[in-house]
Amino acid sequence: MEGFPEGLGGLGGLAERMRITLVEAAPERVVGTMPVAGNTQPYGLLHGGASCVLAETLGSVGAALHGATIGRPAALGVDINATHHRALRTGTVTGVATPVHLGGSVATYDIVITDPDGNRVCTARLTCLLRSP
Repeated sequence: MEGFPEGLGGLGGLAERMRITLVEAAPERVVGTMPVAGNTQPYGLLHGGASCVLAETLGSVGAALHGATIGRPAALGVDINATHHRALRTGTVTGVATPVHLGGSVATYDIVITDPDGNRVCTARLTCLLRSP
């Protein structure tokens, strides 16, 4: 995707397998989608871990884009937490990552994941360490 820092090279194998798609990407806001189908737990509901993967993917992209502006484009997740609010069996979820803190060595993002009707499915917070490649 245009605007990615040199060497980021895409979203990675896990995000690709989960069919995460970036819609918008800037340090101030990252938006992406993920289908529920194929990302479910044994009861047929969206897996909480899948929501965490979407959240970490979007927050990490934002952190890497911010890091690129200060010469530290390698964003390494060091902490993630998530609260799951609603279960889904079908459809596509949308995640929006917005920064809480954009520092010189750490970036923290809030990520809100919603269903197609705009209902909150998950709220997550990700902190990334920013490093030079």
